[in-house]
Amino acid sequence: MIFSAFLKAIAQLPDPRFRSVLWRGIGLTIALLVGLYAMLLWLIEWLTAEPITLPGVGEVTWLGDLLSWGSLGLIIVMSIFLMVPVASAITSLFLDEVAQAVEDKHFPSLPDVPHVSFWDGLRDTVNFLGVLIGANIFAFILYAIFPFAALFIFYALNGFLLGREYFQLAAMRRIGRARAKELRNAHQGKIWIAGCLMAVPLSIPFVNLVIPILGAATFTHIYHTVSRG
Repeated sequence: MIFSAFLKAIAQLPDPRFRSVLWRGIGLTIALLVGLYAMLLWLIEWLTAEPITLPGVGEVTWLGDLLSWGSLGLIIVMSIFLMVPVASAITSLFLDEVAQAVEDKHFPSLPDVPHVSFWDGLRDTVNFLGVLIGANIFAFILYAIFPFAALFIFYALNGFLLGREYFQLAAMRRIGRARAKELRNAHQGKIWIAGCLMAVPLSIPFVNLVIPILGAATFTHIYHTVSRG
């Protein structure tokens, strides 16, 4: 069931709605990083608007140029580390569209569901991102204690978190938050294994940008399978 759902999700990647969600996530992430850099440059310019005088050196006029070039290097380094998690978080705002695209293609007889508001989606995304970051920070302690099991801990932990989030997303569209939690608890083993399948590509650059979309699509299939018994 899990691999069948995953393969169906991969087969639907060319879907225009899948690609739209992916490019919006990446585009908004780049815009966010550019905006952050612009704010940093404005702050540097404001702080260095007047020449600074240093004891024994005199008036310094090149500090602004130094900080500007330094900020460029900083934003490039930040982009490398923040691109994937930020893009994934932003992409998660639009995953309801991915689930709808899956249902339109594979479950066309289903009734319509209420549209999830932007603010509800934002709340769920921020909560999940916070849990994901917090859990992985705690995991660094386990990595130090059990270095030989670090890879297993990474996949097991993120598999649990991704499975929990994406199944909840798929299920609560149809049956609400409370019943989705009950169904998730009843099929926790399957959901965890499927989540681990999503976690494996997280360590592959650029491929990991597609994981939120694949996760939402895969767990939409899994939800409909387990909900039908």
